[in-house]
Amino acid sequence: MELIFDLSRPGRRGSTLPHPEVPVADAIPETMRRSVPAELPELSELDVVRHFTRLSRLNFSVDSHFYPLGSCTMKYNPKFHEKIAALPGFADLHPLLPQLRHGGALTQGALAVIYETQSILADLTGFAECTMQPMAGAHGELTGVMLIAAWHRSRGAAERSVMLIPDAAHGTNPASAAMAGFQCREVATDADGNVDLADLAAKLDEKVAGLMLTCPNTLGLFDPNVATITRMVHEAGGLAYCDGANFNAIVGRVRPGDLGFDVMHVNLHKSFSTPHGGGGPGAGPVAVKPELVPFLPVSRVAKRADGTYSLEYDFPESIGYIAPFYGNFGVILKAYAYMLTLGREGFRRVSENAVLNANYVLAKLRDVYPPKYARPCMHECVLSAEKLAGECGVHALDIAKGLIDRGFHPPTMYFPLIVPEALMVEPTETESRETLDGFIAAMLALAEVARQDPASLHSAPVSTPVGRLDETAAARKPVLADL
Repeated sequence: MELIFDLSRPGRRGSTLPHPEVPVADAIPETMRRSVPAELPELSELDVVRHFTRLSRLNFSVDSHFYPLGSCTMKYNPKFHEKIAALPGFADLHPLLPQLRHGGALTQGALAVIYETQSILADLTGFAECTMQPMAGAHGELTGVMLIAAWHRSRGAAERSVMLIPDAAHGTNPASAAMAGFQCREVATDADGNVDLADLAAKLDEKVAGLMLTCPNTLGLFDPNVATITRMVHEAGGLAYCDGANFNAIVGRVRPGDLGFDVMHVNLHKSFSTPHGGGGPGAGPVAVKPELVPFLPVSRVAKRADGTYSLEYDFPESIGYIAPFYGNFGVILKAYAYMLTLGREGFRRVSENAVLNANYVLAKLRDVYPPKYARPCMHECVLSAEKLAGECGVHALDIAKGLIDRGFHPPTMYFPLIVPEALMVEPTETESRETLDGFIAAMLALAEVARQDPASLHSAPVSTPVGRLDETAAARKPVLADL
């Protein structure tokens, strides 16, 4: 494809602007006027439409391709929910409109959505209350560990400065804990893919503030010792944090609050189909047990005795503001529509089919891409290209790039770090058996190519405008100057 600047022709225009109602000299101060032209491309409307339509066809998206990115739950988002979020009564609201008087009726519907969504989430997760403010999963993690820190400070136990994090936890956990001021201490995984209880016991001392446990973990496995783990943490004086990034595997069937967790975040842009990708938008609401409610962020949506809703601020032990306004409202709204569409029984079918699809992929590929842990998985399966790497010199990266040439977005690579040559595949519940069979066939075909012609996979992808990039050089020697 030509660059849009190459398509530019002097004097060609794609729009006609109305004549300004005031003199330009009065509307734009002289200090803000350009001394030279902006050098923007000049194209007709048709040229612009065709250029960006062609660009869109080069993208992988959930609407166009199977997107098995592990630990990301790239499920299909029903377009009806997008229409709900685009309703003018919601989309045109300004966050500073009055809550109750002088036009406050305009905001009552939005406040009701936030209140109802946090109530449903608290029920689904088994906690007392929920804040909708965090605007991403990692932002939810940070909020959660800040709540843990505030709870310890309130008890005069500020010396508890260590956060335990299993090596099969979600990748952002250490960063979130460190940003909240904790020192991170790693807990090992045992031979079955669970938390090593002996290692955990050895590291639970008077300095430990809590444990961040991804449930299910990033190996795609549910730890049968979860209740034991949370009990051990409590007996040592700490709190148990549940990373809900993988909640799609257990939603509607298991409530983390019932397993002994004190706080958790959930990803609306994963389990609640809003969806995510490309850096956002997202939402990471945090749910807590009663003892942590006083520390939740402000403001909080409350329902008054007369049935109206308001934002409340008078919570002296609150950790304060963690986001502008009241969360990522458009994402919350789509999640709310999703929840009402499914209902309680619908969520059970979500987790049931997500787990079924992942185990189907695992069963079909385990002989060629053997997993490190020979167990049924939950929402995702972590396969390994270690066998191919040893036999043919073809690595997980080569398989992932080869999938692009076959019309599939690559799975997550080389994560979790405890699995050599990891390929983390999460099909989600929205994919059909036919789609999964196509992906499985592509993975098996790539393994055969690896044995017959390994050199060809080292140069994949070959069907894209840009081929294999030197990612190491890009990270170490990035070209940041204008070309």
